[in-house]
Amino acid sequence: MKVEAKLEFQTSTAPKTGADLLIDLLVKEGVETIFGYPGGAVLPVYDAIYKAKDRISHILFRHEQGMIHAAEGFARITGKPGVVIATSGPGATNLVTGITDAMMDSLPLVVFTGQVARSVIGTDAFQEADVMAITTPITKHNYQVQSISDLPRIVKEAFHIASTGRPGPVLVDLPKDITSGVLTDAPEDTDMDIPGYQPTFKPNPMQIKKLADSLAKAHKPVILAGAGVLHAKASEQLTAFAVKHNIPVATTLLGLGSFPADNALSLGMAGMHGTYAANMALYESDLLINFGARFDDRLTGSLKHFAPYAKVAHIDIDPAEIGKNVPTQIPIVADAKVALTELLIQAESSPKSEEWVEKVLTFKQEFPLWYKHDPKGMCPQWLIEAVHKVTNGDAIVATDVGQHQMWAAQYYTFNQPHRWITSGGLGTMGFGFPAAIGAQLAAPESTVVAIVGDGGFQMTLQELSVIYERKLPIKIIIVNNGALGMVRQWQELMYDNRTSESILHTQPDFVKLAESYGIRGVMIDNPEELIASLPELFAHDGPVLIDCRVLQQEKVYPMITPGKGLNEMIGVKPE
Repeated sequence: MKVEAKLEFQTSTAPKTGADLLIDLLVKEGVETIFGYPGGAVLPVYDAIYKAKDRISHILFRHEQGMIHAAEGFARITGKPGVVIATSGPGATNLVTGITDAMMDSLPLVVFTGQVARSVIGTDAFQEADVMAITTPITKHNYQVQSISDLPRIVKEAFHIASTGRPGPVLVDLPKDITSGVLTDAPEDTDMDIPGYQPTFKPNPMQIKKLADSLAKAHKPVILAGAGVLHAKASEQLTAFAVKHNIPVATTLLGLGSFPADNALSLGMAGMHGTYAANMALYESDLLINFGARFDDRLTGSLKHFAPYAKVAHIDIDPAEIGKNVPTQIPIVADAKVALTELLIQAESSPKSEEWVEKVLTFKQEFPLWYKHDPKGMCPQWLIEAVHKVTNGDAIVATDVGQHQMWAAQYYTFNQPHRWITSGGLGTMGFGFPAAIGAQLAAPESTVVAIVGDGGFQMTLQELSVIYERKLPIKIIIVNNGALGMVRQWQELMYDNRTSESILHTQPDFVKLAESYGIRGVMIDNPEELIASLPELFAHDGPVLIDCRVLQQEKVYPMITPGKGLNEMIGVKPE
């Protein structure tokens, strides 16, 4: 194995340990921030963190779920791996939800978990859990370190795997005797040794030509833009391609911001709660060009009714996604930016689609998103529009999961990439608030808004301690309808109004809760007060929690109910 330059250690008379080596390796990888929670099995690592506090910053969270969601928010904004450290046993298992969330939404994480000493692995030692078996299905790769000399290679490979190809989480399990072990020699920095991991970035030229030829012959083309466009930092190329060939663009939930919402060709979000224009364009198209979306069920609805007349081209860096759910006639395994750059050169002839574009843009005018103003209370859709107005649409928005998430996706329109953070594939309640913390740490000069429901917020609200300690000026908007809103909506529509355990009859006083953490809190229950207060609250230089009491019975429309197709939306027009 080829040997590179020796690692440079900080000078010290104390003997170096595996934990000291780990910190040196993280610094070498450019890590500046660690999201963590200490415990017995990682005490050697925390001792090394203490000694390296001038080189690396550690953010102490109050629960492992909070810290891994924060790392996801950090990764979403920076494109760099979020780094997480937890102890063995319950510390590691508390990360499982966040690891799965990152795996489904293609977010780069490098997760370090403590483990009991190698000599007692398999004996049911105190706080032992088989984290390798637990996390194998939910990581891109995982390692258990068996020798201190393996650390340089493993750390280098972990960061490479997490951040290349289709991004995702990589876990490194650290037995305590490895991190506490004393180094007898300075370990050699080695090349990576992963011959089986070779992501494809460049598209097959013949497939690009086939797509270019199909585009020239199409009459009803449409682009579907997914999160792969954002991961590839290809928004500029996507916009240029769509404008050059006059192709309407629909986005997935996670693809919001990949194409400017104010562009005339933008159809908005497609899928279960997507716009009529986006869904009908997909349904009627004769050429569907998918850049970086995985055709999940919340997007497609009934596959029998998904793009039934279209030739499908799917550009994705993960070959496993192509043809997995939707038959694909033009498969292109590639990085979205590289593929779009090639298409901008190779696709010279534009489709004859003037009538088609006019038709789908008419859909936008005739069937816009709608809601009814209620003089008796505050509409949640209106609330999102008010937040958009006060932030000029420039904020980084992190959401939890549920009705408020869909309203934010619909009514907080994004004209820039990398401004939208949400849990898509796993639909994780408790995600939004800590993800906003990670985003604020990644972009300290940006306005960051956490739009959360009163249900999900109660799952991770203990992280209010972090924003107080770190003086993070996050604005928390609680869309408080006194219910698990999306659960209630499904129960009302599909279970004959049997709202079983979805109404939150008891809640904390969120204002007093915020104040108990040293954070400013206000409760607002009417539109006039909100309009009067929002500018001043957003101008406040510290964190603010705004408990917004909205109408409980409001539903998210339009909607495709389970088993129905894109052409079978309900709630397209006011009742």
